[in-house]
Amino acid sequence: MLGIFLAFIFRDISFELETEWFLLLFVAPLLYNDGRHFPRQELWNMRESILGNAIILVLLTTLGGGYFIHWLIPEIPLAAAFALAAILSPTDPVAVNGIAKRIKIPDNVLTLVRGESLINDASGLVAFNYAVAAVVTGYFSLKQALFDFTYMFIAGAALGLVLGLFITWGRYMLRKKGITDVTFHALFSILTPFIIYIITEELLHASGVIAVVIAGIVHSILSERTETLVAEERVLTENIWSIILFVLNGIVFLLLGLNIPASMAETVDNPNINNLLAVTYVIVFGIVILGIRFIWSYIFNFYKYWIRKKNGAAKPSVKTSLLVSFTGVRGAVTMAGILSIPYLTADGSSFPERSLILFLAAGVILFTLLVATVFLPLFSRNETLKEEHLDQAKLTQAKGKILLAAIQAIRQEMNEENESIAYELIDEYKLRFSNLLPAIQQQSERKDYIEKLTNLRLFGIKEERKYIQALLQNKQISQNVYETFENILDNREEVLSDNVRTGTSYLFGRVLREWKRLIRQYRRKSEDKQSTLQMAKDIQIKAIQQAIEKLTVLEVPEDEKKIVEKVISDYNRTMWRLKKDVAPYDEKLEDLKEILRIRVIDVERYEIQKMVETGEISSEQAKELRRYINYIEGVTLYEYSE
Repeated sequence: MLGIFLAFIFRDISFELETEWFLLLFVAPLLYNDGRHFPRQELWNMRESILGNAIILVLLTTLGGGYFIHWLIPEIPLAAAFALAAILSPTDPVAVNGIAKRIKIPDNVLTLVRGESLINDASGLVAFNYAVAAVVTGYFSLKQALFDFTYMFIAGAALGLVLGLFITWGRYMLRKKGITDVTFHALFSILTPFIIYIITEELLHASGVIAVVIAGIVHSILSERTETLVAEERVLTENIWSIILFVLNGIVFLLLGLNIPASMAETVDNPNINNLLAVTYVIVFGIVILGIRFIWSYIFNFYKYWIRKKNGAAKPSVKTSLLVSFTGVRGAVTMAGILSIPYLTADGSSFPERSLILFLAAGVILFTLLVATVFLPLFSRNETLKEEHLDQAKLTQAKGKILLAAIQAIRQEMNEENESIAYELIDEYKLRFSNLLPAIQQQSERKDYIEKLTNLRLFGIKEERKYIQALLQNKQISQNVYETFENILDNREEVLSDNVRTGTSYLFGRVLREWKRLIRQYRRKSEDKQSTLQMAKDIQIKAIQQAIEKLTVLEVPEDEKKIVEKVISDYNRTMWRLKKDVAPYDEKLEDLKEILRIRVIDVERYEIQKMVETGEISSEQAKELRRYINYIEGVTLYEYSE
């Protein structure tokens, strides 16, 4: 909306983009964040394809595209043609990610384009700078260019590794010294890519882009193993990063949109250049750029298949190669680089065909965006239809990952004051995770298993309700107590009926939490606190015992007996915990427990967002997981407010 407003209000608006400033302010933080969140296992598994696209394909595009441009338009010198082809070689993952939110791009293709974009910005810019220098100075040394190219990559990666290790170690030592202010550490995280980029570029004159990518990956690896990152800091840092990334991406495309018309204007207004011919040049060169990418992709896949087919390599596919080609969208880095072309050469003459080169670059950017927008949905139609059906296997695995992240967060938050309740929460999450294992191991039988398990749990609740009703009829409990237990049973039935599938540990954990809430209510009214506590326990235990007795004698088919045993086992576990929990109610500990639970929920939300960003789960699966988390949070806050 802001772009439309500026375009209509301010005519002929454009901004000067200094390439170095653009790389520092926009590319460095964006790529550092990509490195922090990129799935490392996928990065390693596809290392050959990623490096091939990021380095070899960039060189092929530079050479092949450069020779083609010079052949097609002889007015553009060969060195200038190389410069144009080089700056058009880096792909723009931001545009592809935007398209991927609307359609389902195969995971291997999306991982490839995200991985190569971490590196090809640097390789493309290095090749571009040497080609421009050759035009400006009239001198070019292939040997020197290759040496500098290699040096910038290796030195940038090495310094990124060292600085990444040093900064992560520094943050760890600051926490050990007691400097745990979350705002300070969040700010430190935001400034990290800028610091690394400046040091790398100014100190070693190496590739700052490569350095921030490596540092981001190092941070991701070490933070999981060495940092005692508290939930509050993690949530604050990620929220700030989300805002910054949203703003940076918006500004990048705003600048891109505002500069494209100005870049094209001189060529369009030039009477010596036929506009139709110029547009034809754009289309032809765009097809050549994507064609080089297609040919490389198919040949490389063919090589992997025939050389390594024993390892299960996928058979080369024209469709897959086309998808890889269409995801080769050019964008902000290309525009920033092309706008940095000087107006004059060393001898004072004008840079040859500068306006036409800008026109071609801007046109190819638009061409690749249009091609991706039109053709990716067509070639991904089958995958999109499959995405509409929720992948239960992936969803279950995502739940397991969230639960493990929650356990890790509880351990990081543990201290002497909350140690006992932290271990209690860890037990809850471990039980929840253990009950996911059958689902993970037997996905094909998941639906039938859940239905039978749900029916048996509802049967158990029905028997508990009968016991409570009998107590009321015999006047052994008051109407008030009866209604409270009825609410507990209603809530548990609602969980099962709504098919939230929260897992046994949550369902039976609610038994414990609900009767504790009951005791908190009665503590305010009753003088005999201990007897009230014992009364609630006895009622719950006897209701569970009746449910177990009925389940034990229940006649079920042979294949359901194990499920009955599981429900009985869950009841026995809950009853054991009720009998074990004889300690008097401690309001302070309960408050600490609820605060810790809420912090862990924040971590679970962060984990969901991270899985979405890395492509591990779809948007629909993320919604399902968030509903799951929101339900637990609603129950937690309700209990806490009571």
